[in-house]
Amino acid sequence: MIDLHAHILPGIDDGARDLSVALEIARMQVADGVTVQACTPHIFPGAYHNSGPQVRQLMSALQLALDEHDIALALVVGADNHMVPDFVAQLRSGHLLSLADSRYVLVEPPHHVAPPQIEAFFFGLLVAGYVPILTHPERLSWIGAHYEVFKRLVHKGVWMQITAGSLTGEFGKGAQYWAERMLDEGYVHILATDVHGTKHRAPQLRLGRDLAARRVGDDEATHLVETRPRAVIDDLAPSKVPVSNALSEMRNVEVGREFGDDGGSNFTKPDTRPHARGDDRPAGSLRSFAGRLRRFLD
Repeated sequence: MIDLHAHILPGIDDGARDLSVALEIARMQVADGVTVQACTPHIFPGAYHNSGPQVRQLMSALQLALDEHDIALALVVGADNHMVPDFVAQLRSGHLLSLADSRYVLVEPPHHVAPPQIEAFFFGLLVAGYVPILTHPERLSWIGAHYEVFKRLVHKGVWMQITAGSLTGEFGKGAQYWAERMLDEGYVHILATDVHGTKHRAPQLRLGRDLAARRVGDDEATHLVETRPRAVIDDLAPSKVPVSNALSEMRNVEVGREFGDDGGSNFTKPDTRPHARGDDRPAGSLRSFAGRLRRFLD
């Protein structure tokens, strides 16, 4: 399995407090069947003043320590990036980080306040060539009043990552309800641990995967912890990644209704790679804007 959300880097945020805890988390992950771990500390102005270069340096040091202790866990870079107004600019500068330097990027909204213009924010990331992965929506206190917003975001191309602990009940009945509902309705792309320690918020991806399988089947459970996370690390286009059966059925209906029998053949498919991979062009015209949107609807 591949875990795309973990606070395993020592001493950088509210996750592992020191190297010994980080090593123990890594051992627990390997014992659970995790082979690749994304290091995703908070980058949160006003709370955790971390930066991309700092995260890269700490990840390299932790990988050396894992190798020295014969812990077979491969690390990739990333961050739990809090929403900020100049998000795209900070990604392109390297201050914020995508997952494994791919087009896929974790985005953490505020936990207790629904941000204004949230759909415009995520749409801007899509237009810039990134695939935003909204972290733990099931745990946001405002999901109940804004669930339709999350559904619209998914249909526009935003991915959703829920926490394994939400399925076990670790975060309460509310988070468990929304995690299960989102799974049932086909709105979950990634299952991750969001591990912070060895006891409180410990890693339990295998259990979360098994609980998910009871609701959506083994194939989709595998996509949640293996297929899609691997596609993220390999930077595959979303159109090359399997979607849930429920979402696939809904999308086929919507695409047919919106674009007609030709399936939107008049739309172009421009190169939407982020700046980190050599694309420094502006967002472009309305036509290229529509082309980018069409790519995520395919």
